[in-house]
Amino acid sequence: MKADSHPAQAARLAALRDYDILDTAPEEMFDDIIRLASEICEMPMSLISFVDAERQWFKAETGLGTQETPLDQSICAHAILTDGFLEVRDTQLDARTRDNPLVTGDPNLRFYAGAVLFTPQGLPLGTLCVLDDKPRELTPLQRQTLKVLAKQVMTQLDLRRALREAEILRREVDHRVKNSLQSVSSLTRLQARRADSPDTRHALDLVRRRVDTVAALHEALYRAESDGLVAMKPFVEKVAALIRGSAPEGVRIRTDVPDADISPSQATGLGIILNEFASNSFKHAFPEGRGGMLWITASCNGEEVSLTCADDGVGFEGESDGKSLGLKVMETSAHQMKAQYDLSTGGDGTVLKLAFPADC
Repeated sequence: MKADSHPAQAARLAALRDYDILDTAPEEMFDDIIRLASEICEMPMSLISFVDAERQWFKAETGLGTQETPLDQSICAHAILTDGFLEVRDTQLDARTRDNPLVTGDPNLRFYAGAVLFTPQGLPLGTLCVLDDKPRELTPLQRQTLKVLAKQVMTQLDLRRALREAEILRREVDHRVKNSLQSVSSLTRLQARRADSPDTRHALDLVRRRVDTVAALHEALYRAESDGLVAMKPFVEKVAALIRGSAPEGVRIRTDVPDADISPSQATGLGIILNEFASNSFKHAFPEGRGGMLWITASCNGEEVSLTCADDGVGFEGESDGKSLGLKVMETSAHQMKAQYDLSTGGDGTVLKLAFPADC
């Protein structure tokens, strides 16, 4: 006989949809659970079954040979009406199962035992069940094992849902942060265009690049793997592209940076240093429309990155005496990223060398 609908059918089906498990691909973690259930209960068939509105669908199955059945063939639909466990020792003798097509025909099911899969709110989604083609009876240990494994199924489902919700939240935060940074950058660019003083425009342009660098770092972290490290090469190239957009006419920028993973704090410091170095170069090293080159190069020996920023300008002309705010910012940033720092400047240009640990 076909089972009655659950008393809380609407809420139960809504909870099932919320887990987003129906019609998903097989997964090893669930396959392992049903194999273990079959071995411990000594049964040829086992299922993780979810009772939908018009069908029962199997996330994992062994021995039955199908992915779903209609509800009139579902013993699990009867099981979810119990207080948590259903054992039918002989399906031909139970009114709920004796006319079931899976009992009267192939595969001639004669035994069923199912532990109900409950949500934290107590709503039944389906069962972890074992089946046989001859009458059987579980031992107390087998019954308890089936219940424990059913809880493990729900633990995995709850973990999947929590991770999915966390990813949705992360995307929403990313979207809002990205929009906020873009707004600040656009407003700063607008103010720079309206500024009368070249020094003001220069300061606002530096602020904008700093904001855009933070945005680039945010994007790099968002795309990072679970270890949270930042890929240095694309990050530096992104910062260089931002700098290139503010370079004086005739000043070119080149990068040659290896693949290496650095920490978020190192990436933050590096972004600040590259911006400050470029800002000082643009302001002091290429006077009166002089053209030139700014290089950002690096090498890695497996454990440490050696990075060089250099230009072929006229030098900072006294700016390296410690009085420049930009130079102080670079030195402080190098200290925070635990980098060795060396700066030299003169008529042949300015060279900044950094050495810091990284996963190359």
